[in-house]
Amino acid sequence: MFAIIGGSGLYSLGEDFGLEEQASRRTPYGDTSADVLQGRWQSIPVVFLPRHGPGHRVPPHRVNYRANIWALKQVGVSRIISVNAVGGITDEMKPGTLVVPDQLIDYSSGREYTFFDGDDGKVIHVDFSWPYSAELRGVLTEVGLQKGQPLVASGTYGCTNGPRLESAAEIKRMRNDGCNLVGMTGMPETALARELEIEYACLALVVNWAAGVEDEPISMQDIMVNMERGMQQVKSLLLDAARLLQQ
Repeated sequence: MFAIIGGSGLYSLGEDFGLEEQASRRTPYGDTSADVLQGRWQSIPVVFLPRHGPGHRVPPHRVNYRANIWALKQVGVSRIISVNAVGGITDEMKPGTLVVPDQLIDYSSGREYTFFDGDDGKVIHVDFSWPYSAELRGVLTEVGLQKGQPLVASGTYGCTNGPRLESAAEIKRMRNDGCNLVGMTGMPETALARELEIEYACLALVVNWAAGVEDEPISMQDIMVNMERGMQQVKSLLLDAARLLQQ
């Protein structure tokens, strides 16, 4: 089963999504951000979960990532495409760009990072060399080519804590570390999916230049405009990706 985790700007799949089942928010790890919605999106079976809850009520550092991923696994999800609104650090990552990253660096802290806490007397490690699913990244890239929608097919996502935006010095450090993008929700979500053996990819929408990249201050109004414009392209790509995964 295929799931979409909606990030900032993507809180529903719209009127074309027909709800068939709504899973409980309760899990052994607490409540999910919102109800897990199972239905058909223009006849394609899809599970949807808005990461920040209905109407963006949960900030990135308070998202219950473990509950969200666990709940998706419990309803039979084996593939996830996550949508993330991000800032662009390097020249090719200008606002409005859609990116399918292949690597990440985690700068966040204080989050519940794993299902493997050792409470069962076992120490378990997972290979995280390549955080994102090559299969799902390939699907997104193929769909972009078919639609004539330009996608940047690789990049390194740097995950910070939020909810504040980063300082110019922090972004300079991240650029030096090799990051192309900065966001607040890439981890531990990606690693938790790997622990539960769920194929996972990120579709990132660049909504602003990161701090210090340009001389102008970051405008929240510009971010909202870029987000609204870009999410229409994101939804179109996701629907075609869902169709391709059904074949």
